[in-house]
Amino acid sequence: MFPMAPGTQFDWHTHDDNQLAWASRGVLTVITDSATWLLPRTRALWIPAGVRHEVRAQGAATMRSLYVRTEYLSIDWTSPTVVRVRPLLVELVEYLGDEAIDAARRERAGALLVDLLEPLSVTTIDLRLPADGRARTVAEALLLRPAENRTLSAWGRQVGASGRTLERVFLAETGVPFSRWRTLARLNASLPLLAAGRSISHVAPEVGYESDSAFVAAFHREIGLTPTAYFRAT
Repeated sequence: MFPMAPGTQFDWHTHDDNQLAWASRGVLTVITDSATWLLPRTRALWIPAGVRHEVRAQGAATMRSLYVRTEYLSIDWTSPTVVRVRPLLVELVEYLGDEAIDAARRERAGALLVDLLEPLSVTTIDLRLPADGRARTVAEALLLRPAENRTLSAWGRQVGASGRTLERVFLAETGVPFSRWRTLARLNASLPLLAAGRSISHVAPEVGYESDSAFVAAFHREIGLTPTAYFRAT
């Protein structure tokens, strides 16, 4: 069990064994070289042995992890895979976390774990920061104040670049236009608030949306589920 204060992160590293990473409280961000995953309590991430990754806390969080030797499980996933967290899986994570379990019981529990790892098709949020100093200033300001709604031209006057220049930089260095980058930043900021039990009507204006419906529509468009469905325990 790893209690994590807001902003805590475990920098880039690898494991010799497979890892199942899960937030028993709050939301985790897991970043690899190819994608970023946001994990509420209803989702866990299977990280194959040797995959380089970084883990961050979205707000206050508690991470629970299982480390499983490759030869003990018949799972051949070669890339990180999101799995559904049902109540029985939660109990099994707690059970396998007990170091006093003997080898025979651990082997039987590991076999059950294989049956419970149900892959989910989910959209990842890849919120890359631009390297250009002017654009990065804008990006970091929006991460701190996601409800900020000024135009790129207005930002440009502050950082010494035209709106068109900033637009080109965001697209070139983050892979998405500025408008979509800001949407992703807002949704990213909404996750720890939703995980803490805040209502949509509270979260929507806090992250820059004028109506609940606009926030829900953006969430569904980018993540593929409504906020309620994303956080629903199933």
